[in-house]
Amino acid sequence: MTSLDGRVAIITGAGRGLGREHALFFADEGAKIVVNDLGGANDGARTDQVPAEEVAAEIRARGGDAVASADDVAEWAGAENLINSTISTFGGLDILVNNAGILRDRMIANMTEEEWDTVIAVHLKGHFAPSRWAASYWREEHKSGRGKPRNLVHTSSTSGLFANPGQSNYGAAKSAIATFSQIAAKELSRYDVVSNCIAPGARTRLTLATPGLEEIMTPREGAFDEWDPANISPLVAYLSTANCPFTGETFFAQGGVVKRVRSWEMGDTVEQSSTWSVETLAEALAPLADGPS
Repeated sequence: MTSLDGRVAIITGAGRGLGREHALFFADEGAKIVVNDLGGANDGARTDQVPAEEVAAEIRARGGDAVASADDVAEWAGAENLINSTISTFGGLDILVNNAGILRDRMIANMTEEEWDTVIAVHLKGHFAPSRWAASYWREEHKSGRGKPRNLVHTSSTSGLFANPGQSNYGAAKSAIATFSQIAAKELSRYDVVSNCIAPGARTRLTLATPGLEEIMTPREGAFDEWDPANISPLVAYLSTANCPFTGETFFAQGGVVKRVRSWEMGDTVEQSSTWSVETLAEALAPLADGPS
């Protein structure tokens, strides 16, 4: 028996890159797959159903079970239809991997409202909306006595967790996704749902669009390709297993490295038993401004 045998999984953004590798790997592990992708360019422009259909066809040619979906997960109705059509097609839903994303990089002083809104919508609403409809279905299943382990896996980024200049829209969304995953873990635990998040380091259309990364990510002949997106999929599959012991966690993954990421935590402290003034705060905080102790 494989790790995802018989489980039903939706993977968004699965027409190319990381999502495609996840879909292929999940299928090899026995899952039934809904390959969701609008097939747009890096910036989200245009749509093309071919990539999702090609991945689904590839899975079926390998003996797996897969269908393609072109629902827009950043749209309320599109996300609802994705969940409902999956349940109709496969009789249920066990796993939702939120992976869809775009880039519209710009420095803050030059960014347009549309560049901000579109990236936030695709990444953040594109994680929330399908999660919302999946959570509603899982809640009703649990209340009806049909509860069983279910899994959410979200896709953050080091650009969001550690801040990358020129990506305020993308980074803000990716940081929010990690927090959203933690909240989902707390809210949905009563329904036997675990929620975790990954921050992948891999060669994709989006990362290759970042200046300077293409040279770094070029595979070296005869060496382990640490930037191969296929390296990330086993972790996503593990976090999607019915007996996954983690929830509310974020993991960085690159090549053969997996690291648990610490969430926001309290650091150096100054304290007194009365209200601060600007002057006393300046004096007390001055040592902290020199760097962490």
